Amino acid sequence: MSSIQYDKLSLEKRFWVLRGAVLSTFLGLLCSLIFFQIIKSNEYVKLASRNRLRILRILPPRGTITDAAGAPLAVNVRTFNISGYPLDLMDEKKVKIVASILKHGGIPVTEAEIKDKVQKQYSAPYRAITIASNLTFAQATQLIMDKNFSELLFLTPVWKRSYPAGKDVAHVVGYVAEITKEELERHPEYKGGDHIGKNGIEAWYEEEIHGMPGERVIEVDARGKQIREISYTTSIKGKNIKLTIDLGAQRYASKLLQDFRGAIVALDVTDGSVKCLVSSPSYDPNPLTWGITAQEWGALLDKRSRPMMNRAISGAYPPASTFKVVTASAGLSNKKITTSSVVHCPGYFELGNRKFRCWNHAGHGNETVIRALRDSCDVFFYQTSWNLGIDRLIETASKFGVGKKTGIDLTSESSGTLAGPKWKKKKIKESWYGGDTVNYSIGQGYLLMTPLQVARVYAAVASKGKLFRPKINSEFPVEYEKVDLSDDIFRILQQGLQEVGSIGTGRAASEYGVRVAGKTGTAQNSQGADHAWFAGYAPVDNPRYAVVAIAEAGKGGGKVTGPMVGKMLNYLINHKEEEISDKDAEAEEHVQSNGAEENQQQKKTSSEPVKIQNSERPVKQDAAANGDEN
Repeated sequence: MSSIQYDKLSLEKRFWVLRGAVLSTFLGLLCSLIFFQIIKSNEYVKLASRNRLRILRILPPRGTITDAAGAPLAVNVRTFNISGYPLDLMDEKKVKIVASILKHGGIPVTEAEIKDKVQKQYSAPYRAITIASNLTFAQATQLIMDKNFSELLFLTPVWKRSYPAGKDVAHVVGYVAEITKEELERHPEYKGGDHIGKNGIEAWYEEEIHGMPGERVIEVDARGKQIREISYTTSIKGKNIKLTIDLGAQRYASKLLQDFRGAIVALDVTDGSVKCLVSSPSYDPNPLTWGITAQEWGALLDKRSRPMMNRAISGAYPPASTFKVVTASAGLSNKKITTSSVVHCPGYFELGNRKFRCWNHAGHGNETVIRALRDSCDVFFYQTSWNLGIDRLIETASKFGVGKKTGIDLTSESSGTLAGPKWKKKKIKESWYGGDTVNYSIGQGYLLMTPLQVARVYAAVASKGKLFRPKINSEFPVEYEKVDLSDDIFRILQQGLQEVGSIGTGRAASEYGVRVAGKTGTAQNSQGADHAWFAGYAPVDNPRYAVVAIAEAGKGGGKVTGPMVGKMLNYLINHKEEEISDKDAEAEEHVQSNGAEENQQQKKTSSEPVKIQNSERPVKQDAAANGDEN
């Protein structure tokens, strides 16, 4: 063997020896880890507990929420929690003692409930578990006088949420409640027993509002008495949030809706700020945060009234005649109509062997686009949509944000439905028919919009094309897209809406101290009476606010929701509340004296999804786009 071969063999032997040593060391560490962390874990955990280590989580006060003027909408109240450690609370004898202590202190927590709380909140044997909460200072004082209390339990001061404005702003502010198991999996930075925003601003801005928890680590003796503090990390309060909402407007809108199921939304047309967003019926968020009874919870789940549903952003309705501004825009921008175009309304529009009725059965005679908006003439818009085709109508609707979420800083927003031939084929497995298109032109059929989306469209008309992203946080930046339509088209739309509010179907809205430009709407409801809409803005010459109101089963847009919008605009501009009962009666008399009211409009037209008629053939999408559906 040469010297070179000998050196190579020696090197390989040393390498294998080294690898063996490393492997042995690694196996030794692994065995130790398994022995200490798994096989002997319970024993060492108990030893650690007996070594008297305690970790207390210190929850921070959440940031407060105020309205635009600083009125408190969500604040913090100091209360006390009673907590204990899992090793004590999993001992049957100690659980009995704990239940007895609480019972003597007037806290009705049973042994079974204590075990249930341990199971839900357990994360580590040295981390405290909350077994009773919302105690007042007097209750806390009485409990600590029990000689057994300090050995097994301890008090923790806690900030709880309170909502002074109650149900008037519940759908905006939301509420907080104890975090669920599913939420804990999504937010591992929280611990069992923590509270988290469930909806509204509380949920949308949870990360900013929640703050940073602190922690206190202490050493205690065998009887649970503190020996020394090992470490302390201060909690940091969450960020305060000032809303754009006007609490006075919220309360006034709630009063205007009275017992109607519906919504009122008010936007500042100069920056997209939400001044008012009310959904009726509403709910009191306080019991949801502090503890709710089974009876209270049952009422919140009522399927008919659905008080926890935010109808302003989650309710998707046929927009009815409020949509006619979009149909008019599509006709004007595609040059299918001009201000001189005339459509004769005999009271109906014939398509094959079907007649689509105008709400005015006697007919409006010759109508231009401005007069058609003023009179809410259905036939004019049937004809316009028929000349346009569904694709062009959908394209213009999309420019106004129909079928898309507005991006408002609230949870649970609906996108509505901007249905078309592809949508119908996919969802209903049917072709698109000409009747679908003409039905669409007056905001019926498969088209669905939220009240906020309708308000946004009218704010865009008022501002000549600024389609704002609605905002509720005052610090949220102003964002908008420009609707790609000419200023001339917006001037035509504005003129038509002004005539609606002065001499047209919406004149009742201008009876309350401010001249209103707007549009009525009455949407057929398969569950009962028609839904009433009104969308408008004011002042007409220098628009500042756009307001939309919908009253489910309200029957007449001009009679019921028109006055609501007029009063809200008067409140926002002149800071004046109208006497509701007197003015309502005047508006009703005014409408009745003029005979024709739009509340019968859709009853004689087909707003349900159009059924296949023998003489009505499916519309090919390309043909529709060319406006030659006939």
